[in-house]
Amino acid sequence: MKERMGHSGLDTTGLVLHWAARYDLLAWILLRGRELAFRKKIIDLARLAPGESVLDVGCGTGSLAIVAKQRVGPAGLVAGIDASPEMISRANRKTQRRGVEVVLKNAVAEALPFPDAYFDAVLSTLMLHHLPVKARQSCVREIQRVLKPGGRALVVDFGKPARQSRGLLAHLHRHGHVKLEEMTAMLSEAGLNQEQKGPVGVLDLEFVLASVPNSSE
Repeated sequence: MKERMGHSGLDTTGLVLHWAARYDLLAWILLRGRELAFRKKIIDLARLAPGESVLDVGCGTGSLAIVAKQRVGPAGLVAGIDASPEMISRANRKTQRRGVEVVLKNAVAEALPFPDAYFDAVLSTLMLHHLPVKARQSCVREIQRVLKPGGRALVVDFGKPARQSRGLLAHLHRHGHVKLEEMTAMLSEAGLNQEQKGPVGVLDLEFVLASVPNSSE
């Protein structure tokens, strides 16, 4: 399983995963085949509604973006970015096979290729722990930038260190973890207001839901 820093000319200091097919297998094993239920829970936590525009930062092989598109429907827009061309390639094949329209771009979280105030919601799931602290801060600022006033950011990541030094779960987040307090602080420093936070109820995952203040606030 190849894991490299910065790839394909993209300027990132984060870890880039290139083992797309194995990533899907790993997710299936860790979630015990209940991936769809997990992703629907993430969509529920983000409070996605029909007609909304959504960005999945670090979209991987596109599984969450597909579920998001099913939630927002034909009137909604879903986009996904990932620094790994292998992930984007697999995501494109999955969306085409399912007949789901998702805008997919090979790009980095520190420089999102979208204009200001473009999305109603931005998702970051199991991605921040692959970034060094400064890159995490840049990513969160970019998330704030592309959100509309009143828009929501949902950050989900491993909130605790791995309980064991070996095994599939330890391999998945051996690159670090992001404490709940750190997630909350980064979102607050970027100008977002906390709406909800806590454990996801799966593995060691924790989440923070935050929103951009409306211009009238």
